[in-house]
Amino acid sequence: MSTTDEELATLFGKVGFDEAKSKEILKNKKVSLSLAQIIEEVEADEPLSKSKTALLHNLATLVKGENLPKRELITRAIADERLTTNLQVSEAYKYVKEAKESSTEEGMNVRSGVGIVITREQVDEEVAKYINDHKQEIETKRYSCVPALLGNIKALPQLKWASPALFKPIIDEQVLKLLGPKDERDVVKKEKKKKAKQPETATKQSAVTGDVKQRSMFSEGFLGDLHKPGENPQMWPELMKEHLKVTGGRVFTRFPPEPNGYLHIGHSKAIMVNFGYAKYHDGVCYLRYDDTNPEAEEEKYFVSIKTMVEWLGFKPWKITYSSDYFDQLYELGEKLIQVGKGYVCHCTAQEVKLQRGMKEDGTPGGKRFACPHRERPVEESLQEFRNMRDGKYQSGEATLRMKQDLESPSPQMWDLVAYRVLNAPHHRTGDKWKIYPTYDFTHCLVDSFENISHSLCTTEFQLSRESYEWLCDVLHVYRPAQREYGRLNITGTILSKRKIAKLVNEGIVRGWDDPRLFTLEGIKRRGVPPGAILSFINTLGVTTSTTNIQATRFESAVRSYLDVTTPRLMMILDPVLCVIDNVDDTFEEKITIPYKPGDAKLGDRSLTFTKEFYIDRSDYRDETSKDYFRLAPGQPVGLMKVPFTVSVSSVERDDHGKVTTIHVNYDKVEGKPKKPKTYIQWIPKSTKQNSPVHIKETRIHNVLFNSENPSSHPDGFTSDINKDSEEVITTAIIEPAFFDIKSRSPLNLPTVNEEFNIKEQPNTPESIRYQALRVGYFCVDKDTNGDQEIILNRIVTLKEDSSKD
Repeated sequence: MSTTDEELATLFGKVGFDEAKSKEILKNKKVSLSLAQIIEEVEADEPLSKSKTALLHNLATLVKGENLPKRELITRAIADERLTTNLQVSEAYKYVKEAKESSTEEGMNVRSGVGIVITREQVDEEVAKYINDHKQEIETKRYSCVPALLGNIKALPQLKWASPALFKPIIDEQVLKLLGPKDERDVVKKEKKKKAKQPETATKQSAVTGDVKQRSMFSEGFLGDLHKPGENPQMWPELMKEHLKVTGGRVFTRFPPEPNGYLHIGHSKAIMVNFGYAKYHDGVCYLRYDDTNPEAEEEKYFVSIKTMVEWLGFKPWKITYSSDYFDQLYELGEKLIQVGKGYVCHCTAQEVKLQRGMKEDGTPGGKRFACPHRERPVEESLQEFRNMRDGKYQSGEATLRMKQDLESPSPQMWDLVAYRVLNAPHHRTGDKWKIYPTYDFTHCLVDSFENISHSLCTTEFQLSRESYEWLCDVLHVYRPAQREYGRLNITGTILSKRKIAKLVNEGIVRGWDDPRLFTLEGIKRRGVPPGAILSFINTLGVTTSTTNIQATRFESAVRSYLDVTTPRLMMILDPVLCVIDNVDDTFEEKITIPYKPGDAKLGDRSLTFTKEFYIDRSDYRDETSKDYFRLAPGQPVGLMKVPFTVSVSSVERDDHGKVTTIHVNYDKVEGKPKKPKTYIQWIPKSTKQNSPVHIKETRIHNVLFNSENPSSHPDGFTSDINKDSEEVITTAIIEPAFFDIKSRSPLNLPTVNEEFNIKEQPNTPESIRYQALRVGYFCVDKDTNGDQEIILNRIVTLKEDSSKD
């Protein structure tokens, strides 16, 4: 294990600590040695996120040199993101210290609150309750009591595991609602300070235009604190003048996916951040395909990416490709050599790893040393680079490397590869190129070519910022500003392209767009509205911390969105026929039912109540009980919007005792009908109404995996598959108004927030969605074949059924 300060600094730098932080840690020998042991337990192959390194450091300060049996339980939980806060790490440490050798993963999970999700709604509710209980004191002390309020609410035991980031915005919002904006009663007496803090309001000025806009994720937090265009520092100031001439001082962003796979839920945040930030500031956003690896790219990915961006409601200002700039990039490759900052290397991949500090046994901590070709003459490297271009080398025989700083603590400065040989045709440039630029060379330069003012990416690229800026500066080009935010992860699933491909290839799922997956294609097919995704991301906000959200929380947000936007229909999964004995065969009673009770905007539909109708099998029992209010002998029941109740007269059964027909009486009486204990849904049996509509398949989707971390399963993630992740029901029926909703799709009410009212393509399967009363939210699946073979997907359960997911 590393023991010298130099070895420890190298190890810390490898996993993501910057030089200043490493020096600070090294001041305490016990903490630094404990941290080194903890890092080796993690077995990290690449830099960790800032949040993970902070948690590992926190654990090291707790351990501080002591021999802590079963410490690896905590380390693993930080690595796989079960532990995401300092409080959780502290509780896990206390548990392991107390339990010693008898510590178990399950015991640690319980003690540290793993799997407990306190939603924003729960925090909102508890804050509202606390503020109401202390209303008089708050109204007296006004805004001066907010700091104490924050501390007291955080200390509430029921909110112990809530995200610390939730408290302040919720408290600020509710205090503002109670007290109104700050006024002269809240003015700090020391008015000579440079600038008094502005009161919390519902609006904020645009960083670019100065216009007052509604508060959103773009006006506060990470995105609200970003620089204005033109404020990003430059080594060559004259380049900023040229940049601003092109942009006119507007925000320029880009969304730069690799077209080697389908986008997933995490990409929806990147799309919203980049396109949304530009839109909020009246700027522009490119959709730029990072197509520098022709071996992995396919046309279907290009098409899908564009479709998903547009489905989420964004329109690219321009669609570009990294390959558009291959000629310019090659010229800058030559320039890199000419200015003494590039050289052609003929080392093997293993030799390069050794040069970058990897030991022979594959572990980090070795001494870095220069490539033997690093000081070759400029003209020689230039000729060799042209030989690479002209196809004189095979893959792996030569690379162009950047001459950076081998003494830097950052691995991103250890002579990265700029170009590699790849004898593969490109979908846009054909056989023109035998060499292709790497991401580290391409990304910053294309950002520069496109005059990007805000190069927004996730925190795994944080270390890359140094090489990003270095390359722009040595090549004397405009330097965009890279800024990093925390990515969005959904727990209890997998987002890895390789692992999803395994599920697809082994037939475990229906394809890349299987509704149980969290690819955007799968989420779309499942019927989740694009506005629900944007609304969900907006509630999370944007910070520098990785956001790990359980799938149930995502579904809760979708459910809330659907509740206010979708029409209602009666749908029965397991129908049983009812026959009214006390009316004649021609009996009809017209019923009008609103598509959304309490809101007339969606209109009504008409349904005729007839002698024969269906109810759900679960709505009948042979015996009554204290907590059962639906149909049973001796217990009438109401039918939705039908004026009178029905009561059981007799029941027919098959040879196995299963109910086949329920004979009922229509309890029509003079005067005001008696109100039943409850109402149930029904669907008429009527040739005239073409009722009921039979559903070929109703696909009920549940979680695909059994655990919160499928990848940690000892037998592999495919051994963690939930065998009940899809249930197919073939008996369901629905009322004929389904076809009215289909013809008018997407039939949605607008939400209060205009930016989440995304216009969808009409009459696409996923846009034909509705709430099936007491059953869940559904949409049509793409496997539907006309009106005779309808296939439905359940989007999410109803709120009261969410625990069954």
